[in-house]
Amino acid sequence: MARGWRVGTVKHAHHDFDIDHPGKDSHQHRSAGASEVIIASARRVAHIRELAGRPEPTLGELAGRMTGVDLVLAEGWKSGDHPRLELRRAAAPAPAIAGSAPGVLAIVSDAPLPGEYLPVLPRDDVPAIANFILRSVGLPPTGP
Repeated sequence: MARGWRVGTVKHAHHDFDIDHPGKDSHQHRSAGASEVIIASARRVAHIRELAGRPEPTLGELAGRMTGVDLVLAEGWKSGDHPRLELRRAAAPAPAIAGSAPGVLAIVSDAPLPGEYLPVLPRDDVPAIANFILRSVGLPPTGP
């Protein structure tokens, strides 16, 4: 983040996904039966772990694996009581979760939402969204 904070992100996929592909050495390692594969270079490290029937890690467990970050942002975890922002888009209407799901602190929307009891943040105002998140977790708008 340009404000000096180190931010980590966790994305929940509701579908099967893969980050390596046929023909790559890491894919061949997994296809040969490796239950874990680490790909490392001077620039980045990726760790692939097959769950093999074990329970999916929780958001808290995954966030706890991150080191060297000041803030972890998560996308896609619709259950749980963690603090969250609800995204609403006029072009892709979905059932509202504010009021029925715990932890919703504000709504980010590309259209006005009169009558909402929670703060409504304009989707195109990224600095306002960042400020709201930082205030919500007790961090000042600029980094350490």
